[in-house]
Amino acid sequence: MRMELRVCKHCYEGEHGNRQKADVTGDMVACARRVREYKDLIGLDSLYITMVEEGDPGGAEALPVIVASIEGSQIQLADTQLVMEDGDGNVLVYPEPKDILEVLTRNIDQIREHTRQDVAVELSDEGAKLIST
Repeated sequence: MRMELRVCKHCYEGEHGNRQKADVTGDMVACARRVREYKDLIGLDSLYITMVEEGDPGGAEALPVIVASIEGSQIQLADTQLVMEDGDGNVLVYPEPKDILEVLTRNIDQIREHTRQDVAVELSDEGAKLIST
């Protein structure tokens, strides 16, 4: 299985002025980095983390899937998404931050079952609140 987390680089760096979104984006990246560090324990082949900047055509680094929506008469490409591809070529895409955090934290829970090391990731208040609802 391969995974790719794509996040807005500007949100990650807090440049949009939305502290809550920056916190959640940071949580997603921290969780993805932890999963990538222990990916072999849960059978992941790879986990890419891609920082998307404005003007990137979706930012696909490894898995060429892009989520789009229509707002008014404009097509909007999702700059934050988690893409997963299994060994059979089936692709799942999670564009919602809540879903992304849930998938990544479940992977961390699976890793925890296979190691004695502390693999926990401390989530921001906003991230913790998001996955607890």
